[in-house]
Amino acid sequence: MAKQHWKGGALLAPVPAVMVSCGNGDIDNIITIGWTGICSTHPPKLYISVRPERFSYSLIKESGEFCVNIPSSEMVRALDWCGVRSGKDCDKFKEMKLTKEDSFAVSCKSIAECPMTLECRVDKIIPLGSHDMFIADIVAVAVDEEIIDDKGRLMLEKADMLAYLHGDYFTLGKKIGDFGFSVRKKKTVAKRRRK
Repeated sequence: MAKQHWKGGALLAPVPAVMVSCGNGDIDNIITIGWTGICSTHPPKLYISVRPERFSYSLIKESGEFCVNIPSSEMVRALDWCGVRSGKDCDKFKEMKLTKEDSFAVSCKSIAECPMTLECRVDKIIPLGSHDMFIADIVAVAVDEEIIDDKGRLMLEKADMLAYLHGDYFTLGKKIGDFGFSVRKKKTVAKRRRK
């Protein structure tokens, strides 16, 4: 397969598209973020990268808190709209008819319509160029009961999440494997018959 050589660029894809809610007690806002991910499992940490000129940047920096709200694909219009409008000009919760919900462990509001929310406290801010990276502790997770089975297992496949690929939104496709399937021993026919 022939490949072309391009200069370095931000071409990692797909990435999650999330709605980050933040506030300072007087103002509640939502910013759409594509530059986010997990940094550490123990302790649980994630990052979001935000341009310093964005309205939400100072709200997050001042409060030291934010919520990463993971939307379903049916929320794609609100997700996109919150990414192209500024909170300094409008109330995004009101304009998109989104419900402010009290968080469990942080003071900023979360988005009730999102099936899952990661509540975060800023640990450090790293200037990186066009964006500053907020590294944060995940201090609580709010999960919609509709995506938890009767044994208490999280069923993210029922959350109908979406992904962002350089200007386009996509729903996630069919499952093609699970972690470790490539090295897992197959059950023998005799063992399957005994069950």
